[in-house]
Amino acid sequence: MDQQLHVFVTVAEMENFSRAAEELHMTQPAVSQYIQSFERTMGTKLLERSNKFVRLNKAGEIVYHHAKEILGLYTKMHYLIDDLTNKTSGPLSIGASYTFGEYVLPHVIAKMYRKYPLITPTITIGNTKDVANLVLGHQLEVGIVEGEFKDKNLLIEPFAVDSMYLVTSPKHRLAQKNGEINISELAEETWIVRENGSGTREATEKMFRTCEIIPKKTLEFGSTQLIKESVEAGLGISLLSYWAIRKECSIGSLNVLNVKQLPITREFSIVLRSPFQTKALNVFLELLRESKAIPDL
Repeated sequence: MDQQLHVFVTVAEMENFSRAAEELHMTQPAVSQYIQSFERTMGTKLLERSNKFVRLNKAGEIVYHHAKEILGLYTKMHYLIDDLTNKTSGPLSIGASYTFGEYVLPHVIAKMYRKYPLITPTITIGNTKDVANLVLGHQLEVGIVEGEFKDKNLLIEPFAVDSMYLVTSPKHRLAQKNGEINISELAEETWIVRENGSGTREATEKMFRTCEIIPKKTLEFGSTQLIKESVEAGLGISLLSYWAIRKECSIGSLNVLNVKQLPITREFSIVLRSPFQTKALNVFLELLRESKAIPDL
């Protein structure tokens, strides 16, 4: 059954029998036979076929979604058993929200690779909601998310604290101001924020509510790097993580405002679907927990 699932998922993703056969190192007739046998087992057609494409029908979409989960669990089971007798090695699928994934995770991975070169990590970067959903679907073994995240179907472990600061261009009028700024003074500014589902956006919205301000204008960008470049260009101001801005602040391309209510803090959390862990995942989690609190500027 696992081979049938693998062939079915490959055909669905390639949308073509010939390309799927190449990917699977099989003949096209063999792929077709697997699909026909699988459809007989399921009792219904799963694919719409034409001369130009192969696409999932409604039943196929349901089977494809669950097949991905089943194959993920099968692979994890295999490596858990293999770990009982072999040294720490093998693949490790990691997901992380943008801030941690782009600015902190590379350093953790580098440290792991120096100690355990036989571990082969793959990294998926997305917003908090996307990463959590991939862990729920068994498509990632572990996720690192931002903010006050909760889900009764996931094991959630806060492990690090992040400080967030308000940044402007060094040429911005507020950067020239002496003394402490009250955040309520900034309602007239253009705020550049992340998209909904992002931990950084959640922290920004929470700050707006706590400080009882309604920004006159907001711009929504889907990338922290794009936000930093836009702030540096003088387009607006933004609340960003210490890890995201430390290089720019050290060279003077971004300026941290002295705001009365800041910095604010938030947590990074580890999210897992299952308590059963491979040796590779255990090693990664140990290194992750060693990161502890994230320092202030």
